[in-house]
Amino acid sequence: MIKNLVVSGPKPMELNIYNETDKRITFVKKAIERRLIHFIEEGLEWVLISGQMGVELWTAEVVLDLKEEYDIYIAMIPPFENLASRWPEALQHKYEVLSFTVDFFEPIYHTEYKGPYQFRMRDQWLIEKSDACLLLMDEEYPGSVGFFYNSAKDVNHYPIYFITPFDLDEVVREIKMEEPDFWDT
Repeated sequence: MIKNLVVSGPKPMELNIYNETDKRITFVKKAIERRLIHFIEEGLEWVLISGQMGVELWTAEVVLDLKEEYDIYIAMIPPFENLASRWPEALQHKYEVLSFTVDFFEPIYHTEYKGPYQFRMRDQWLIEKSDACLLLMDEEYPGSVGFFYNSAKDVNHYPIYFITPFDLDEVVREIKMEEPDFWDT
């Protein structure tokens, strides 16, 4: 049974998303929600993210919405303090709000960025504290989530689940069928 699940994926720019109002975020969040509900119904208790912009922050928003209906918790474990300090201002604000809204927030290192070892330790910690991971990833073009994926696949008996481009296409088709005017708004 999966009680603790790491969720990660690309940063927004890796998905050619440069604005938090981009409608494609709706599809990504819906795909994440769909997968998380399945895990929750099977016994999932905690979703773990590192607070990276894009898929991870969108996951936090999805989990916070799911809390209205399900008994689920979210933890944000950034690799170091002030992870968002160099991000665009709107994303810094979102990160800050979520850091106070999630059920648990604690950086791995209580320092500023010192080096790539902090990201490796974050990945190792997340893998050790979780039962599996869910990655939004195209295996041909893994992007930044490829580093976590490579660490996870080297661990014996650590389940890795994916949200693929095919899964996103399926969500797009369903939303178009349910809401034909989606793109007109």
